[in-house]
Amino acid sequence: MTETAAARPASPALRLSTAPGRWAVTATVLGSGMAALDATVVGIALPAIGRDFHAGIADLQWVVNAYTLTLAGLLLLGGTLGDSYGRRKVFVIGTIWFAIASLLCGVAPSVGVLIAARALQGVGGALLTPGSLAILQASFAEEDRMAAIGAWSGLGGVATAIGPFLGGWLIAAVSWRLVFFINLPLAVLVVAISARHVPETKAPGPVPRLDIKGAACISGALAGITYGLISLSAHSWGSVSVLLPLAAGLGLLGLFVWVEAREPEPMLPLGVFRSRQFSAANAVTFVVYAALGGLLFLVPTVLQVVHGYSPVAAGSALLPVTFIMLALSSRSGALAARIGPRLQMSVGPLVIAASLLLFTRISGSGDYLTALLPAVVVFGFGVAIMVAPLTATALSAAPAEHAGVASAVNNDVARAAGLIAVAVLPALAGITGDSYLHPAQLAHGFKMAALIAAVFCAAGGVLAALTIRNPSKATCAETTPQEFTCSLEAPPLRNTALRSLEPATSTEETQ
Repeated sequence: MTETAAARPASPALRLSTAPGRWAVTATVLGSGMAALDATVVGIALPAIGRDFHAGIADLQWVVNAYTLTLAGLLLLGGTLGDSYGRRKVFVIGTIWFAIASLLCGVAPSVGVLIAARALQGVGGALLTPGSLAILQASFAEEDRMAAIGAWSGLGGVATAIGPFLGGWLIAAVSWRLVFFINLPLAVLVVAISARHVPETKAPGPVPRLDIKGAACISGALAGITYGLISLSAHSWGSVSVLLPLAAGLGLLGLFVWVEAREPEPMLPLGVFRSRQFSAANAVTFVVYAALGGLLFLVPTVLQVVHGYSPVAAGSALLPVTFIMLALSSRSGALAARIGPRLQMSVGPLVIAASLLLFTRISGSGDYLTALLPAVVVFGFGVAIMVAPLTATALSAAPAEHAGVASAVNNDVARAAGLIAVAVLPALAGITGDSYLHPAQLAHGFKMAALIAAVFCAAGGVLAALTIRNPSKATCAETTPQEFTCSLEAPPLRNTALRSLEPATSTEETQ
């Protein structure tokens, strides 16, 4: 999720105790929940999609990654568009765009059309996602802002918990296509409520120049790298089908850095990376979220193909993670504010790595309580230990004027890590072609994937221990409460907590 710098609305600020305030929260919850629901449920639908279209693992990787690619590539630009041209306007446009793309996904006659429609969904998500939180930040009175965003976060967590169960039921009862059709009535509600109850806000001052070149370069870079890595499922490292797109992607990534260094108003001010703490936090984010994204891509399919779980059961299997996150994330952030983030950012990935080793047991026999639940619970605790301190550290290490950019960067790094991991982990684990439809082959490949992800996640903990520094207690300062959210679903963090996590060893690393 992305926090965007918000301007105060010209009209009277909303209050949560009033009907317009509650309607505004409803609109933003439904909008962001629509995108979150789609992201979680598609993974459960992959086996059914693969059977219907006779698709290989590479096609299923693209069903997931086409959405993530355009979302990650355009997320920063989407936030800028909302700040510049009106947050409600861009939020509504993103909702309509997302709904139309969802309709195309639902009626797709082939896997190729589905992949293209998923890419269009990602564009809508890039317009929709930054706006939901920014609307609340900009529209509510300061004394009600915390409560409004807290309600948004809590209700969003409920949507995340309900989504997989509802999606699994729709897949089992009717068809995977209903996973996309369900977005249409939600979108109608969001547009109707927004038009009537959500005030329009935008950033003060002149409209900034849009960094179209930067957005095109980073989107092309992610596409090239992802295409090359997914090609590994059918070709060797030395194949032209792998090397050519990888080279193009890396070349565009270098061009993106060159463009951003020379752009008067870049979508990504490179100066934020001069903070060693900021760069280190995002490096840890990339390593850990790569492990998480790659493995969680495979878990719903393994449960259905290897163990015969229904889509409903597969969708419900990871629910304890959501409940643990909702219960412990804010407490984890408060603890990190007292003791510093280094310990939790080091221990959290190690706990997650232990859970990934436990996940290897689901490739064999055993019921949910003995084979899967222990892994899920340990995973939930590891994520709760790590996510809030990690996100808070990434945000607080950037200059105050770039708080919104820092949040977007951390979100994008997490998404890009998952994008690349989904592309490369199945091939590294030997899950290629249609092997995901054969229980014995998939079970063997998943065990290898879980081991690889565990090693990678543990490396993230070691990296955090070596690079993250705790702040000096003298740097703790009072400031206006402000809220940020985590890359995973979690309660928002106050800016006062973020301040207490700031490093104080150099001026370039403090706000």
